[in-house]
Amino acid sequence: MEFGIIGLGKMGSNLSMQAIERGFRVVGTDKKPKPELEQIGVELAPDIPGLIKLLHHPRIIFLYIPAGPTVDDIIEELLEQLEAGDIIIDGGNSHYGDSIRRHRHSQEAGVHFVDCGTSGGLEGARYGACFMVGGEPEPVKLAEPILKALAVPEGYIHTGPPGSGHFVKLIHNAIEFGMLQAIGEGTSLLKEGPYDLDLTAIFHNWSHGSVIRGWLVELMEQQLKERDIEEVPSYVEDTGEVNWIIEEALRIEVPIPVTALSVMELFTSRDKKHYAYRAIAMMRHAFGGHPFGPDEAIRKEREVGEVSPVRPAA
Repeated sequence: MEFGIIGLGKMGSNLSMQAIERGFRVVGTDKKPKPELEQIGVELAPDIPGLIKLLHHPRIIFLYIPAGPTVDDIIEELLEQLEAGDIIIDGGNSHYGDSIRRHRHSQEAGVHFVDCGTSGGLEGARYGACFMVGGEPEPVKLAEPILKALAVPEGYIHTGPPGSGHFVKLIHNAIEFGMLQAIGEGTSLLKEGPYDLDLTAIFHNWSHGSVIRGWLVELMEQQLKERDIEEVPSYVEDTGEVNWIIEEALRIEVPIPVTALSVMELFTSRDKKHYAYRAIAMMRHAFGGHPFGPDEAIRKEREVGEVSPVRPAA
């Protein structure tokens, strides 16, 4: 079995290495030289025409490049040179609507297009990924042996027609952001609470038998071992899929408050100027004479304002 990969960044290169170890012939191309991949057996082509020449028909070519116009540009170049029956597989995080459009456009040229949501991060690409695949049955069946070989056991699913793979991956990312936000908020409570806690030990404990055990909890333990949380910038970057999630929920009128809030918190992490909070401070100053910035007297009032309240029975 053989296949090609356009885009040998972190995901593409790790998948290539895994495939070589599993006995596949891999032909790849990238804008940057990748001599380390050539050393382990990946055949490197100088460009897309060179990659096409090195593959046998029907060709299976994966795209592992950032979502956006570049995907269309590469598909256009491929369609000019591929033969009928060849297969293009977009393994990136493209919008599912773009994947539907690209399927139709490729179909006109007699070339198959498959959308393949890929999860598992760099570790998954290297040792076994999770694939969510959308596309017509014929090309999916041809690509299935490769995808199943590169996936963890039970980590491959044909989700349905074109676009469905990337749609499922989009919802996967929505769930991911909600989980990240919950774990982040829990970390804040542990840090700011009344106890001097060993966060690394706690996340290790949670990874063993707790209801919330999982890979993200394991990764948090790993990160706490490697770096001081106090030295990590609070700015959280992303590639834009979170915006698509909110737009999709609005379009189909499905309430997703947890996901929506996690997206808003993501934006808050980037707002160094915090104009919203400045505006609130200005209005509070206007109607109540509240000060600008920290005030020791008000802080003390906040701490001692509640003396010994009587709570109603639950």
